[in-house]
Amino acid sequence: MPSFDAVSELDSHELTNAVDQANRELTQRFDFKGIDATFELNEKEFTVQLKAPAEFQLKQMMDILTQRLGKRGIEAKCLDKKDPVTNLAEARQDVVLRHGIDQDTAKKLQKMLKDSKIKVQAQIQGDHLRVTGKQRDDLQQAMALIRKAEVDRPLQFKNFRD
Repeated sequence: MPSFDAVSELDSHELTNAVDQANRELTQRFDFKGIDATFELNEKEFTVQLKAPAEFQLKQMMDILTQRLGKRGIEAKCLDKKDPVTNLAEARQDVVLRHGIDQDTAKKLQKMLKDSKIKVQAQIQGDHLRVTGKQRDDLQQAMALIRKAEVDRPLQFKNFRD
């Protein structure tokens, strides 16, 4: 039976490269010369911490990070920006990169596929959604419908089996 998986994955190697490029850009930019501003990546938790002396510099750093992630193929809609924490010495902001399809999003996609009357079945399997159908054309219609759906993270399609 033909099937595919709808997943939301981040390439940790590309994420590391994007953060390294952003740190390199900080050292070369004139407005960040001589100040202690850095991006710190926690690969296990998929978080990036921004540190700068002032809060307005965090906004500039966020633009740099978003730009570098975009050039590396990581979409900006997977970023979950936390509120900045400021004290007299420095400002910090955490950015969580969301990956995997959570239960609410999976149920939303599953309901959308069911309501569309396309002859496919969707099953939630952990952090991905398995869609099966009898015909390849039905699966391609389901893919087009899922692409149009407004979800808070980028989606990819894996394991297309005919």
